[in-house]
Amino acid sequence: MSAQTITARAAVLYEAGKPLSIEEVQVEPPRKGEVLVRMKAAGVCHSDLHVMKGDLHMPMPIIPGHEGSGVIESVGEGVTSVAPGDHVIPVWRASCGQCEYCLAGRPALCDMGTKMRFEGVMPDGSMRFRNSAGAPIRHYAGVSTFATMATMPEAAVVKIPKDCSFEHAALIGCGVITGVGAVSDAAKIHPGCSVAVFGVGGIGLNIVQGARMMSARQIIAVDIHAGKEAKARELGATHFVNAAECDPVQAVKDLTGGKGVDHAFEAVGLTATIEQAYDSLKKGGTCVVAGISRADVRARINVNQLVYAEKTLKGTLYGSMRPRVDLLALIELHRVGKLALDPLLTRTWRLDEINEAYAALERGEVARTLIVF
Repeated sequence: MSAQTITARAAVLYEAGKPLSIEEVQVEPPRKGEVLVRMKAAGVCHSDLHVMKGDLHMPMPIIPGHEGSGVIESVGEGVTSVAPGDHVIPVWRASCGQCEYCLAGRPALCDMGTKMRFEGVMPDGSMRFRNSAGAPIRHYAGVSTFATMATMPEAAVVKIPKDCSFEHAALIGCGVITGVGAVSDAAKIHPGCSVAVFGVGGIGLNIVQGARMMSARQIIAVDIHAGKEAKARELGATHFVNAAECDPVQAVKDLTGGKGVDHAFEAVGLTATIEQAYDSLKKGGTCVVAGISRADVRARINVNQLVYAEKTLKGTLYGSMRPRVDLLALIELHRVGKLALDPLLTRTWRLDEINEAYAALERGEVARTLIVF
């Protein structure tokens, strides 16, 4: 190990289905085009839970965490966009800026970010973490925000104003941009339309408030947890459907005069809710799937309606937004009072409470929570 190697505390996943291990790890300093980030807050998100449970395969051991905020500790050769002391939001789909997807304004689909996500490595194919035994540890989404210090590509950080709190920045980094972007950029809804949101957790609540910000006339929140109604209404829902007590598709149609909604959003990642969201559409409606599913999931839809009812089914990654531009725009929307952040945060946890935090998330007890370092 290099004499410059840094010691950090991290939550390490050694095997799917097992608890995260809180331990000291070694972090190599940034190389050319890389930065070292001292994490300040990290989001507790379902995407990491999918990896922890084995729904999404990742090579291990790995340090999860993709949503967060922090401070630049040091930079490697050639880094120009940030400097030590800058506040940043990690980008969990770093992009090269030169491929066909980046040039088309769809950086979340960049092949560089895809490779980092599925192989758990830096852009050059190597790793910067090691455990106490000297064994390499992989990166999650190139950022591994569940480590107190993490080396990541320069392309994986966005400099933000220092008056944006670390808690707010961490919320914006995944849940907010994905939810709001699903409405504004993926669906491109129009004022006065009707919307149904299946699943009002961290992503779904931001879809709700994105629909409110875009002046939707009717926003129907659908969830199996009745306790989520109050928060959904606080962020803009006009109606709430308890899917544990009724047929949610019929309930949505009853609330829309039998027609269905213009836009349905799925924020759970389950076959049943994807099918329900699609079935709740009116003629000409669009269903946007934002929830992460198991890699082998297949949904059954009425293909005939794609033609005769001109329905559309599509997905969205990162809210179909451009993180390096739109994260800053979302901070400004919060600054002027159009984007709510405080109602999203249920509570904060310490790093050594992270397994408890994920248990609460899986039980549906919280909206969004953060690990605060």
